[in-house]
Amino acid sequence: MRVMGIDPGLTRCGIAVVSGPSAPIPGSIGSAKPGFIAADVLRTHPNKDLEFRLAEINTQLNRWVETYRPEVLVVERVFAQHNVSTVMATAQVAGLAMVAAASRGVPVAQHTPSEVKAAVTGYGDAPKEQIQHMVKRILGLAELPQPADAADALALAICHVWRQGSAVATDTAQQTSAQQRWAAAERAARRTGYRSGRGRLGKKPS
Repeated sequence: MRVMGIDPGLTRCGIAVVSGPSAPIPGSIGSAKPGFIAADVLRTHPNKDLEFRLAEINTQLNRWVETYRPEVLVVERVFAQHNVSTVMATAQVAGLAMVAAASRGVPVAQHTPSEVKAAVTGYGDAPKEQIQHMVKRILGLAELPQPADAADALALAICHVWRQGSAVATDTAQQTSAQQRWAAAERAARRTGYRSGRGRLGKKPS
């Protein structure tokens, strides 16, 4: 599975691709080792008009999606800040990334900065330097990923790989529990002369 992470920004947009298990391994959160594929920062000049900067980012985003063909695209969830213009530009770039994915049928996921930091470092308020060091360690890189925007994009992708494994583990545990309850009820029904096929027990969990 290829996961593309996008740390949206108008002047610097972090973008990265990592590999993960083709199918998430139940209970594997933090243990499935992601593999590094690519990372970079898409840049636009702050002196250009907004529409041209967005057009440049859009072209670069689409080029990356076409080149690496991710199976899921992960975007950092945008939160309000004191600088409204910065938030708006960031949200616009995030929207471009989502459209690039949706137009090709690629699923989109979003994670908050604190979710990503907690997944990668174990601490929701970790500084950027710590994220860089942990990303380097997790992916087995020879040096720190630079700049920080590229490391943030890698961290997003890593977070999604691990959270997918956690989600599957939860679903599997719930399904197993339902199957166990049904089996116990069926045994009890047999002892009292009822059969599951008569609708007494309901539908058997799949």
